[in-house]
Amino acid sequence: PEVCLRLQSGPRAAAHSPLAQRNGFLQLLLHSCCTQLCTSCLASLAPFLEDEIVPEVIPMEIEVVDAKITLKDDSPPVYPTSPGPVPITLAVDHVVVRRRDDGVFYLTAVPASVPWCENLFPEEQKAPSESVSPAPAAGARGLQLKQVPELQRELQTMKLALAEANMDKARLLQEVRKYNPLFQL
Repeated sequence: PEVCLRLQSGPRAAAHSPLAQRNGFLQLLLHSCCTQLCTSCLASLAPFLEDEIVPEVIPMEIEVVDAKITLKDDSPPVYPTSPGPVPITLAVDHVVVRRRDDGVFYLTAVPASVPWCENLFPEEQKAPSESVSPAPAAGARGLQLKQVPELQRELQTMKLALAEANMDKARLLQEVRKYNPLFQL
């Protein structure tokens, strides 16, 4: 991991913004960082952010490149039989956070070498000659017959997903009724 931090003040900082000349300008680069944070640590930062005095705005630029942050909930479980929350992983490719003279933080994603919109619909790029046009009835019937097995597989997948969701619902209702037998949905 690489962390670069620079604080400029005075006439040289004026190149970034007019306010930076007086209050300073902070630049931070975080590169190739992989870390795990507990939610209790993040929650304990709140008292440091609260203050009766409005702080001076310091213009800044924070650049995060190739970072992976895992948030883990370390609070005690609400239900004793709960397996606990699943950690959340946040992967950041390249993001720049800027705080300007108005005190607002602006979040900007730096585009990758290949624009994301080019890979959005790869099927359309592969077969541009296949367009929707009126077809004869026999051709449409043949197309429908080719789609039947695919649609049947999709229907079967959806049925399995529905059955699993219903089992989860029943399990959760049973768990809730353990603590409140009069609970109705």
